[in-house]
Amino acid sequence: MRILWTLLTIVTLSRCVCASSGDRSPEFVHCVDLCRAEKCGPHQTEPLPMALRLTRWTCTDDCKYRCMHEITDRDIQLGKPVHQYHGKWPFWRFAGMQEPASVAFSLLNLWAHARGASKVRRKVSKDHPMRSYYLVWSMVSVNAWVWSSVFHTRDLPLTEKLDYFSAALAIMYALYYTTVRLFHLYPLPTSRLTLTEKPGNAKRKILASICILSYIAHVSYLSLLPRFDYTYNMAFNLALGLVHNALWAVYSLPTSISLLRRFPSHPKSYRPQFVSKAAVFVILTTAATGLELFDFPPWARTIDAHALWHLSTAPIALLWYDFLVEDSRDSSWREQRV
Repeated sequence: MRILWTLLTIVTLSRCVCASSGDRSPEFVHCVDLCRAEKCGPHQTEPLPMALRLTRWTCTDDCKYRCMHEITDRDIQLGKPVHQYHGKWPFWRFAGMQEPASVAFSLLNLWAHARGASKVRRKVSKDHPMRSYYLVWSMVSVNAWVWSSVFHTRDLPLTEKLDYFSAALAIMYALYYTTVRLFHLYPLPTSRLTLTEKPGNAKRKILASICILSYIAHVSYLSLLPRFDYTYNMAFNLALGLVHNALWAVYSLPTSISLLRRFPSHPKSYRPQFVSKAAVFVILTTAATGLELFDFPPWARTIDAHALWHLSTAPIALLWYDFLVEDSRDSSWREQRV
């Protein structure tokens, strides 16, 4: 499900936070210069409110915020289109948060993954070979949503990288555990006391090495560049997301065209009813992506397409955990022994 995250974050990443039509306008530049001259000099008498100081707003940042909304107010009154500033729509801030709706919905997703992890702990047997993978994925996803909420609170170079790199890690791990699950590379328990590895052990280690090295190379490339490569970042994550969703789509195929054995102890024709939920997940993920493709100025300067995407991913995450638990509790797992 975290793929969901990046499948969309992916599109979001393409929004370059460089100059936009709003902050390039002479009117905006003049307004900011005038504000800084009046309020940001060495003898500034009005300190910023505590909430702004805690979230690392500077006097110049505050001037940009005020000028952005002054110009937007006027444009709306004159019936002119609303412009973006530094790659973002004009949002009303709250308690120092630049995009409060996206922050709230990011925290909602964090809760969804924490709840999903709790469900896995309670309902999936401790000796199930995929249990640890799902729990690690939950932790990686929670971490990603933590940094998403931080990034939407304050868009800074460091918070941006932490958000993007955490998202990439989550989708990379999602692809890893999906490959382990669908190609049966997990270790199979022979009893509650011993764990015997099957031949897939070497393949699993190779897969893990490829994923780790790919992620390190990805982060290193983006970190060493003089300027963040948003296009490459988008392509990298999108490719991972598409492969992840494609694998689960193959898993959900009807028995007449099954391409893989869902459970080793059963023939390809074995298809429990819950298998269809994987296809529903892929469809919902794709539909949610459309929220990012059809961007629009924020309603009441609070909720935009990106915030709605964050809102849509939370219930999909809950459904995905339900599916993982059902898949893990299928009776065929009890018959898989080495």
